[in-house]
Amino acid sequence: MIPSDISAAARPSHGSGFTLIEVLVVVVIIGIISAVVVLGLGNLGDDRELQTEARRITSLIEMASDEATFQGRDFGLELLQTGYRFVEHEPLTGRWNEVLGDDLMRLRQLAQDTEFQLFLEDRRVLLDIDAAESARNDHTDLSQDYLPHILILSSGDITPFRLEIVRNTDRASVTLGVSASGEITVGTSDD
Repeated sequence: MIPSDISAAARPSHGSGFTLIEVLVVVVIIGIISAVVVLGLGNLGDDRELQTEARRITSLIEMASDEATFQGRDFGLELLQTGYRFVEHEPLTGRWNEVLGDDLMRLRQLAQDTEFQLFLEDRRVLLDIDAAESARNDHTDLSQDYLPHILILSSGDITPFRLEIVRNTDRASVTLGVSASGEITVGTSDD
């Protein structure tokens, strides 16, 4: 005679597996979670793009400030809605000229659907619209009345400002600021 324990183990059991519906529910839940994660990573990538641009501008301002101090030259930062460039002051003529021959201080354009909003003394400054249009105009010798938005002086002083880099599609932004003491800060719209 076969013991009852062995015969129970040899018989197939119908209650120990997953049904097709249970498997499909788990697959759908995993798909939804995966889609949320992928979409979230896409938004983080875009925010990283704004952060990268803010760090680039910060580094360029610090570099221009160092060059101004070491070389005894005054620089300026001209901002447009979709780009920016550096200019330098020519003390003999009293004019501001585009910096030529320095690839770091060249005209730069922001990514598509991204723009600047500049605030000086907590007042918004209206910026020219198109960086490409500014490049087409001959600005190697700017008019006598021209003055860049931000001054980077050989004394080490920098015009205090707040600059927001805004992505128009979702209104995400990164804020870059320079205080009256010359301290540069970078923050997000969530800060």
